[in-house]
Amino acid sequence: MKYESVIGLEVHAQLLTDSKLFCTCSTKFGSGPNTQVCPVCLGLPGVLPVLNRRSVEYAVKMALAVNCRVNEKSVFARKNYFYPDLPKGYQISQYTEPLAEHGYLDIDTNGGKRIGITRIHMEEDAGKLIHGEGPEDAGSSFVDLNWAGVPLIEIVSEPDMRSADEAQAYLKSLRDILVYLEICSGNMEEGSFRCDANVSIRPVGAEKLGTKAELKNMNSFKFVKEAIEYEIERQIDVVESGGKVVQETRLFDSARGITASMRSKEEAHDYRYFPDPDLLPLVVSAGLIEEQRRTLPELPEAKRERFIKDYSIPAYDAGVLTASKDLANYYEEVVKATNEPKVSSNWVMGELLRLLKEDGRDVKDCAVTPASIAGLIEMIKNGEISGKMAKEVFEEMYKTGKAPREIVKSKGMAQISNEDELSRIIDGVIAGNPDNFARYKAGRVQLFGFFVGETMKATKGQANPQVINKLLKDKLEK
Repeated sequence: MKYESVIGLEVHAQLLTDSKLFCTCSTKFGSGPNTQVCPVCLGLPGVLPVLNRRSVEYAVKMALAVNCRVNEKSVFARKNYFYPDLPKGYQISQYTEPLAEHGYLDIDTNGGKRIGITRIHMEEDAGKLIHGEGPEDAGSSFVDLNWAGVPLIEIVSEPDMRSADEAQAYLKSLRDILVYLEICSGNMEEGSFRCDANVSIRPVGAEKLGTKAELKNMNSFKFVKEAIEYEIERQIDVVESGGKVVQETRLFDSARGITASMRSKEEAHDYRYFPDPDLLPLVVSAGLIEEQRRTLPELPEAKRERFIKDYSIPAYDAGVLTASKDLANYYEEVVKATNEPKVSSNWVMGELLRLLKEDGRDVKDCAVTPASIAGLIEMIKNGEISGKMAKEVFEEMYKTGKAPREIVKSKGMAQISNEDELSRIIDGVIAGNPDNFARYKAGRVQLFGFFVGETMKATKGQANPQVINKLLKDKLEK
């Protein structure tokens, strides 16, 4: 390879506060357009912003989770630009003196890699533009200012990523942490978690960075990966054909899988940053920092390592089971009841997640309790039902929320394990198939499977396979 890619991400996360960053308007998602606004977030003359304390606590918590230094003093600035969804004509953000700096996040790809985090700063979100979504609105644009003033943190990485896979892994890790902290929903489709990617290329071995393009409009992990991969190839083609990469902002067209030029990239001086005269410097006390440090939960990476160590499950299982805090807690409840970590992970990862994915539901909304899964595992272990029966029972548990024993009883599905009863049935099967019995005795041992199948058929699939195998072997050999 003649070139290497250099990638940095700027991630915006909406904080799960009840009210906006500088006013008391609600941040609830999905309300009618322009119903959650006031003179402050509309930017009317004569109003004064008042900082939301909870948003500061959430921002500090995230900074600590990714090993940043929280600055005692940070300053809010005005970032000046005109756009229809920015009613004040400027955005309140932080620039020269951000809330936190110099952090890092370790990602689990290519043997593990540390990605530096340059800064985390606080800012308010802009509104949302809606362009002709219905046939009657073709050619029209609308603005919804419910989002104007919603608190954001922007997490800016160092240009430490060298592939789209690394960028995707970093982004997923960041989202997992935000969701574990319960400070952001992490929903990319709703726009509460979004990122811009700065992508450049340079000859392998070179130290100087190439000219970067900023990619926007990527609302899924899949599209982030596709956009970066396309942009790397595009820049290589430009250079190989004798051209020069220009610094610009490009939009990703997910339908065509390409990036397209939107505008030339602005520099910091284009925004004419200056300290907001209506807001005092933000001073974060050591007490507030320690208070947030004490409330940090066990984070995804630490939880994965503990699951591997304590439960002796594969790294893949641990990764899936810790994808959300609710799922991890659910799994641990099952394990507590069964003391069977791997069997429990098989059922949670297999049947439960399959059905949840089909329905587009979350584990916290599931009717199947950890105690019910534990009860099902116990019934299999005790030989009351077979593994095949258990899957049928689980489907009914998922639909109705009923306990497994109740379902087995109501459907007459109990597994037959009584040796005397099965012995009589097997005698009947052998007596009814004298030709195959003779062939088996003559050396056609593969007919053993035939007798197993006939016995299962005679018991309508309710016979215990282990008991059948034992009894058949005894009878056919005598």
